Amino acid sequence: MDAPDARQTARFITFEGGEGAGKSTQLRLLAARLRAAGVTVVETREPGGCPMAEKLRALLVTGGPGDLDPLAECFLLLAARVEHLRTVIRPALARGAWVLCDRFSLSTLAYQGAGRGMDTGQLLAMNQWVQQGLEPERVIVLDLDPAVGLVRAAGRRGSGETRFESEALAFHQRVRAGFLQWASADPVRIRVIDGAMDPEQVAAAVWEEVGLARRTFLTGPVYDKTE
Repeated sequence: MDAPDARQTARFITFEGGEGAGKSTQLRLLAARLRAAGVTVVETREPGGCPMAEKLRALLVTGGPGDLDPLAECFLLLAARVEHLRTVIRPALARGAWVLCDRFSLSTLAYQGAGRGMDTGQLLAMNQWVQQGLEPERVIVLDLDPAVGLVRAAGRRGSGETRFESEALAFHQRVRAGFLQWASADPVRIRVIDGAMDPEQVAAAVWEEVGLARRTFLTGPVYDKTE
């Protein structure tokens, strides 16, 4: 596949999946390959990505599974996203950079929707309210058996960010089903890759999927360079 054109319009690509699926690793590999091709890349994550959102992340990912009501959890995630969009994602896109984000709104639908059982319609409405029309051009879902992913995730512990990992296996199975359900509903934009493959094979599949996303961003308020 030809290398992406570094001069093309900004692009927004997100990585999704359950615990231990390899999102962070694959994001870093893609970022390195894009930079080698001359592309300006911003790597970021959710929850987090900017100072205020990182403070909210600490509330969300530490402690025990029952420490937050699902609605409170959702509001904290959305508040972090507002700041992330305002200070990192929108400015980077306005500069013409490619933004690679470890988790975004699909995680909200999978974790708080399928996992926590929150109303999907309400979650969609809240996401739309926060994002104001901004959606990733390509969503890469790394699919992995949660039992395998949780073992992988346990091997990297040390940060104390284990609140979601500490949930029962049934929760993570619902989350996985949620990711796959949304992917089947939007198969052009949301692409599923087998996270059980070797990292090199996954990276090759990610590169191919990014190459398939040739659409340029439409002009709109999110990309207004004057904001």
